[in-house]
Formats: sequence, structure tokens, C-alpha cells
Amino acid sequence: MLWSGGQVTERAFCVLAPNPGPMTLDGTNTWVLLEPGATEAVVIDPGPLDDDHLQRVCRVVADRGARVTDTILTHGHHDHAEAAPRFAELTGSRVRAVGRGHDDLRDGDTITTGGLDLRVVATPGHTGDSMSFVLGADHALLTGDTVLGRGTTVVAHPDGELAAYLESLERIAALTGNGSVTTILPGHGPTVPDAGAMVAYYRTHRAERLEQVRQALADGAALDGDPVEGVLERAYADVPREVWPAARMSIRAQLTYLGVSGRGA
Repeated sequence: MLWSGGQVTERAFCVLAPNPGPMTLDGTNTWVLLEPGATEAVVIDPGPLDDDHLQRVCRVVADRGARVTDTILTHGHHDHAEAAPRFAELTGSRVRAVGRGHDDLRDGDTITTGGLDLRVVATPGHTGDSMSFVLGADHALLTGDTVLGRGTTVVAHPDGELAAYLESLERIAALTGNGSVTTILPGHGPTVPDAGAMVAYYRTHRAERLEQVRQALADGAALDGDPVEGVLERAYADVPREVWPAARMSIRAQLTYLGVSGRGA
């Protein structure tokens, strides 16, 4: 069943961007967050530069009698961040992000807008600038591409690093373990109602992939000239070819993690 967005929690509404694809699933989730009855809203990841989409986001906010004060980015990939300057222009909001001329977010910070509190959690790994946000009143975590609504994410080497990603999964697991987070509001795909189970799946998947890469290397993947292609053919046969470019990035991250050098690694 396709994900179409809408009201997800008492404080979170998802507007789905019209950019579906192998990497973006049903499209980018643009999140509108505000306290019930508040006049100030936060928007997370305005998405690709598509004026119709941005106008839909503006209407969702206006229909609730609010205005956007903060536009926040989970990371800098274009499918999440390209529209940020245009959206800020449309709404008069400030953009908060890491890098690209912004250093507005710090791990542990609390962003308060219209009575809504968001706690910043640094979750690098998918990219170096990946951030997540705890919406404590709804026990929800907005994860960008760190955890998706279905499937698994790519470690976007060389900016993304597997060691950092594994540490980020541990941080999220701690939040689910202490009850702070029960629901994941991802950057792509449907809401995840059992955050703990999804994070456990991600951790298991990463461990299994690493073991598959080790086995592929033991079977001679590094002897084929390019260890990336050797691992891809041996360990990623279950992955559709349309996402092989993303798989190659993850493989490079895995080889770097394992200390394997070679062409493309």
C-alpha cells in the first residue's frame, strides 16, 4: 500500500512531495509540526524545489491558523533540502541546518516554537550532517534518512561513514529503550509505529550485511580488480539493479569500515 501522508500524530502532519523513485520511495516526507491551537509552526525538510508542493505545505499551515517560523533540515541532500531557500522566502521563516552556511543545530539543543519542543539528536552516518529530532510530546523521532519507513537506508560514502551510522543506531535504540521514542516519522515511507522493532531490524541488517561482505571478500571479491564490484555481485544479488548505485556507496562505506582498500573503495 502506498504511503500518502496526512495527519500522523496530534502535532505532526506529513505532506508528501511528488518525487517518488527507487531512492525516495513514495516521495520525500515534508513534516509540519505545531501544537494544537498554536499560531507558530515548524516545517522539517521542505523537499525538492517544486512550487506546487511548497504551496500545499503553506496551505496546511494556513488552514491551522498558523505561520511557519522555522524551516529545519535533517540533512543536505537535494530531495530534502533543495527547496529550503525558496520556502524560507515564501514563509519568512529562518532555515536551521548543519553546514552549507548554517551551523544552527547542536546535539542536545531544544528548539521551542509556539509551545512545541524539539530536541536535536545528532545521528551522522547516512551523511555527515544527518540530524534527528525528538518530538517528545508525541514520543516520536523525525529521522530524515537515518531510518526509513520501509526498507533500509544507504550509507552515502564518502560523506557517510558506517562507524558513525552504527553509533547513531545505538543512540536511537537508547531512545526507544527508555520510552522517549515509540514512533518514527521518517524522511521517506510510512510512519513506523514500533520504533524499537525497526531499529532492532536495522542493527541486525547492518550486522548481516557486514558478514556478507566479509564472506564475499573471503570468496575472492577483492581479487576481481575492483572489490566494490566483486562484493556487489556476491553479496547484493537480492538488491534490484535500479538501486545498485546506492548499494555501491554502502559497499564502499563497509570496505572502509573493514579497512579494505582498492579501486573505488
